Amino acid sequence: MTTSATTAPEVVELTVPRTMDDDPDAVRAFAEWLAVSDTAEIAVHGLDELRWTPAEYLPTCHEPGAPSRLFVVRDADGTTVAAGSYDTKQEPGTTNCWLSVAVRPDHQRRGIGTLLADHLEAVARADGRTQWKTYAVSRQVGVGGGPGFLAAPTGAGVVPEDEAAVRFLSGRGWRFGQVNRISRLALPADPDSLRALHDRAAAAAGDAYRVHSWTGPTADRWLADLALLETRMSTDAPEGDMAEPEDVWTAERMREHETELAAAPRHMLTVAVEHVPSGTLAGFTQLAVPHDASRPAMQWSTLVLREHRGHRLGWLLKVVGIETLQREFPGRPSIVTFNAEENRPMLDVNEAVGFVGVGSEGIWEHRTYTATDTDAATDTGR
Repeated sequence: MTTSATTAPEVVELTVPRTMDDDPDAVRAFAEWLAVSDTAEIAVHGLDELRWTPAEYLPTCHEPGAPSRLFVVRDADGTTVAAGSYDTKQEPGTTNCWLSVAVRPDHQRRGIGTLLADHLEAVARADGRTQWKTYAVSRQVGVGGGPGFLAAPTGAGVVPEDEAAVRFLSGRGWRFGQVNRISRLALPADPDSLRALHDRAAAAAGDAYRVHSWTGPTADRWLADLALLETRMSTDAPEGDMAEPEDVWTAERMREHETELAAAPRHMLTVAVEHVPSGTLAGFTQLAVPHDASRPAMQWSTLVLREHRGHRLGWLLKVVGIETLQREFPGRPSIVTFNAEENRPMLDVNEAVGFVGVGSEGIWEHRTYTATDTDAATDTGR
């Protein structure tokens, strides 16, 4: 980066617009932030389908109780060359947070990433957060290991040691903890295969379970149940040894969350399975379906409560979701989803319906301690 003696790069926090009709300067700065973030990731995994539009992404920055803080570094001519974010829940006593650093490929290896990471980590310290996490995308390398690869401590998945993010995070004392597989299903999926899998899963579930699906806001009848499922996502989903504090959802928070997401140009398709004897939901999956039929659908949360596993409910949810998507929103090119590499039951479902691994995402953690922590003397540097 070329700078004058009086124009040293600096980190600037953005004013995040509330809507795409907000102040034009704020909207433009946000769009530039997103473009840099996407471009840096796509340069690694090559998956242009994962590029967000500003209108799709903006509502995620206003998650109820967890608003995003966004930061940029600009070149001497005012061009945005790096993008960072700081996310955490606002509940009192929250100890964890999520940081992200992205540098435009043509400006990497110039100290800009270090400048931005130093700033974000300082924000986390000042905010009293002691568990930091970040997600670093990787090219698809399968699940094998060997020389040149860093293996996840979960025993499932590796990332290439030569990738810039791996070297960067390792050098800063972050600990590699887990791999997410990025999987893609080309649409339309084979209807005969889907029907066969549907029938097998429905037979395994039996009369004790019933599937429901809806687009848009959740009916009041299911709102509290869906909030419980979202809460259990924070405790039941595989996290290796990087477990985060329970993230409690209420019906009120769920409704506010749905209202915020409704501002984006996409449909939210929910498929849930009811445990008939109790009349409560035992599992769910959600697909974010862009209004633009040329863009892929994203499979978001999928969970079956531990106490209801073993009945092929995950298979049933996945298949019904695909069938419903193809029936109600035809023409989408694909579905993309992220799953923990050690979550073999869910990967079995994905592979059975035709998902193919196309990339990976390393999850990294850094734990820090305050002077008042009783275990400060045993800090492992994580």
